[in-house]
Amino acid sequence: MKTMCRKLIKYAAALLLMIGSVGTAVVIYYGAQGYVMYKNAVGEAPVEVMYAAIYSERDEFAESEDLPEFYIRAVIAAEDRRFYSHGGVDPRAVARALWHDIKVKAPEQGGSTITQQLAKNFYYSSEKRPERKFAEMFTAFEIERIYTKDQIFEMYVNSIYFGSGHYGVTEAAASYFDKSLADLSDYECAMLAGIPNAPSAYSPDVSPKLAAERTEQVLELVNN
Repeated sequence: MKTMCRKLIKYAAALLLMIGSVGTAVVIYYGAQGYVMYKNAVGEAPVEVMYAAIYSERDEFAESEDLPEFYIRAVIAAEDRRFYSHGGVDPRAVARALWHDIKVKAPEQGGSTITQQLAKNFYYSSEKRPERKFAEMFTAFEIERIYTKDQIFEMYVNSIYFGSGHYGVTEAAASYFDKSLADLSDYECAMLAGIPNAPSAYSPDVSPKLAAERTEQVLELVNN
């Protein structure tokens, strides 16, 4: 817990240098509320149960060795480029998102890592509230303390929503392409990596054109 608090303090300090005294009060207020939200959430369902809970929900849980290498690369490129190097929170992304939201006085940007998205999906609602963002951060630190990066990635891709009623990458591959994960092409991997950003828009069942455009964006990110 001390390590978690030190990390958040470090990230908050960087933010405070940017946003001054008004921002200081905002960070302290919402940070405290977020900590309470986090403690309540993990009190009801400890982080230690996450993997078993998500595993039990999926008929075909895809482990790391089941995932195509290109799919892994595509998800990292599209969602969280520094996934393997950060400790659950990307301070640059958080600072950028929070500073934007403070300027526009609205929670428009997220800056969430894969670990934070996993925390949100498992514990919290999708309502954009500042205190929830801090709760995500606290939870992400704990997730990273308990699980390996491979386990975190597995939980994420097996639980996220892929549109058209499909949850988890195995179900999405079977439903959209009638294929197992091992048989996916690079293009199909890129499409699956792009859908969760906006499932209702990028599902190929809903809009093949938007799905194709998003896939090209992901392929460009992988190659850059």
